[in-house]
Amino acid sequence: MEKIKTIIHEEPNLTKPILIEGLPGVGNVGKLAAEHLLDQLKAVKFADIYSVHFPPQVVLDDDGVAKLVNNELYYSKAEDGSHPDLLIVVGDYQGLTPEGQYDISDHILQLALKYEVQRIYTLGGYGVGKILEDPRVLGAATSLELVEEMKERGVVFSKGEPGSGIVGASGLLLGLGKVYGMEAICLMGETSGYFVDPKGAEAVLRILAAILNIEIDFSELENKAEQIDAIASKLKEMETPQLEEAPPEDLRYIG
Repeated sequence: MEKIKTIIHEEPNLTKPILIEGLPGVGNVGKLAAEHLLDQLKAVKFADIYSVHFPPQVVLDDDGVAKLVNNELYYSKAEDGSHPDLLIVVGDYQGLTPEGQYDISDHILQLALKYEVQRIYTLGGYGVGKILEDPRVLGAATSLELVEEMKERGVVFSKGEPGSGIVGASGLLLGLGKVYGMEAICLMGETSGYFVDPKGAEAVLRILAAILNIEIDFSELENKAEQIDAIASKLKEMETPQLEEAPPEDLRYIG
């Protein structure tokens, strides 16, 4: 098997689409946000990306049917022009090694170039080690002009945050995208890092939806957030010391 194999099921007819990445990471913030977005838009899957850089395993659906782990590409095209054309990358895993991370990110960008993508939004979680009621959305961008544009949308650019940089696809798509001449922004929802975090995902998606002029129903994410809050409350009642302690340094990154 070649290192990365993409199977394209159909060729979408898109006009300079925006690329959105939401792969697993801290709190699964980016993954939750991107998957909720594609569900809301009824986005169409058009390609599967398989790679030896992913874990050597299959996943099973509820019926016991196996599927090789992969990343998936979806598209959304608003026929009335109400929002820009979109390419959305979601998946089961990121690359297991630094080489794999670079190879897969570069492969995604090559596909993006094919469809004349000019702007990228990567979505991730910023682990802060504590449960937050009102998480901020931190940002990183490939130019000062984009920084100012995102500040006007409520994105926070705080000196020293994230102090350890942005790890994984959320960072590499910015760095490599800039090399290829694409504008790129990372939106990072604050998260404890201890749970799957719908609240952080909602914060990120509210800003992204406003930027893209997309109407989103957030009730499903809000319900999931209530369930997580209930679990967290029970853990507090049990006086679990781990939630009181500062997180290890490697928790504070984006993914």
